[in-house]
Amino acid sequence: MPFRKACGPQLANSPTVIVMVGLPARGKTYISKKLTRYLNWIGVPTKVFNVGEYRREAVKHYSSYDFFRPDNEEAMKVRRQCALAALRDVKLYLTEEAGQIAVFDATNTTRERRGMILNFAKENGFKVFFIESVCNDPTVVATNVMEVKLSSPDYRDCNSTDAMEDFMKRINCYQASYQPLDPDDYDRELSLIKVIDVGRRFLVNRVQDHIQSRIVYYLMNIHVQPRTIYLCRHGESEFNLKGKIGGDSGLSNRGKKFALALNKFVEEQNLKDLKVWTSQLKRTIQTAEALQLPYEQWKALNEIDAGVCEEMTYEEIREQHPEEFALRDQDKYYYRYPSGESYQDLVQRLEPVIMELERQENVLVICHQAVMRCLLAYFLDKSADEMPYLKCPLHTVLKLTPVAYGCRVESISLNVEAVNTHRERPEEAKKGPNPLMRRNSVTPLASPEPTKKPRINSFEEHVAVSSALPGCVPQEVPTQLPGQPLLGKACLRPVCHFLKVFSLLIFPR
Repeated sequence: MPFRKACGPQLANSPTVIVMVGLPARGKTYISKKLTRYLNWIGVPTKVFNVGEYRREAVKHYSSYDFFRPDNEEAMKVRRQCALAALRDVKLYLTEEAGQIAVFDATNTTRERRGMILNFAKENGFKVFFIESVCNDPTVVATNVMEVKLSSPDYRDCNSTDAMEDFMKRINCYQASYQPLDPDDYDRELSLIKVIDVGRRFLVNRVQDHIQSRIVYYLMNIHVQPRTIYLCRHGESEFNLKGKIGGDSGLSNRGKKFALALNKFVEEQNLKDLKVWTSQLKRTIQTAEALQLPYEQWKALNEIDAGVCEEMTYEEIREQHPEEFALRDQDKYYYRYPSGESYQDLVQRLEPVIMELERQENVLVICHQAVMRCLLAYFLDKSADEMPYLKCPLHTVLKLTPVAYGCRVESISLNVEAVNTHRERPEEAKKGPNPLMRRNSVTPLASPEPTKKPRINSFEEHVAVSSALPGCVPQEVPTQLPGQPLLGKACLRPVCHFLKVFSLLIFPR
């Protein structure tokens, strides 16, 4: 009897295998790559395993659709071996390479094949979540074949007419044995979502955990309609001229010129129903006012909070908080300003913005350097290590156009001079992680936790010192519970009376 129940691993955070299901040209690879890009962006280590690539490696020269005929026994053996090879790599990734989610991208159109994957997952303690893409609109299928499939390596030396004919016959080979997921009966115990007609309708069954619910929510927000997203920073601000970070200063004279140039640029684009988004800070609002268009303010688009370093120059930070300055250079993505934010915090804050951008059509986002880096990293699939050093100059518009499996970017300078606020990666950081690095943010499973530099004495030593000094306690006081990351020195404040009373209650003499 086939294995029909969900895998039910014991651990709540067990690795997950996402299994794509559907006929060819139904957008499975599009969903796989887009979902993987999102999950990696939010800090969940994810990788796609496309069985088609394994097949092309095993069979160097593709001849015709005959390879996919169900009565071609030799080809069936090759295809099964390719699927098993991909599953072996899935196991390696999830058990030895710190992966958390593996996307098994293949047709998986039969219950026999899906049963094999379920048994594999059960043996290894992995959760399984199925994503089935169903589309019966011949126009959508034909468009997908023309835009994506005909450019695949299988048809490198084939004209488009012959390639189209061969691929449609390949679809028919799968159609004969296709067994859709059946959440009402045979597959009622499985965790799955059916995406019907490119997001027109959804059917969700037995979502197991938080990450699966986030996957469902993401899939219900994306669409494939043509659109353009424009990203730019505010015009040059008064603080930009002074080299200060953060704050809420207004535009400089050149910043105002950029706002007018941006207005002209938007008019030339002649976009229908363009939406304009800004942060709640003065410099983005003043830039948007020049457009003479309705705009929406997002608090989530505010610049990264530099905490105690707000309204300071980098030279002032180096002089007044030298250790914080050095720590940020060691790992800019995870470093959190004392009483402020890290890039990792910023990504979490911007997730609702990404969701809404995926729902919209044409949008202009007027934001800030760190915010623009985070948004750009999502669309261009940049890693956490690359994100804080992406170049987002003032007075430049980035035009993003979603394409088949990614995003095309055009950089458009509006020819208004501005200061350069980009800081290159320090040479020390290029050499790799520092063994004394301290991270102030939660570290995702993808990254091994480094050895942390001791920032304070032990709690027991602190209690002993505080007992000896009736009027005060040392400056280096833990402000979080044991096991949680500590704030930088610059933001620690003595709380003498509270800690003294607390120590007496916990450690009575």
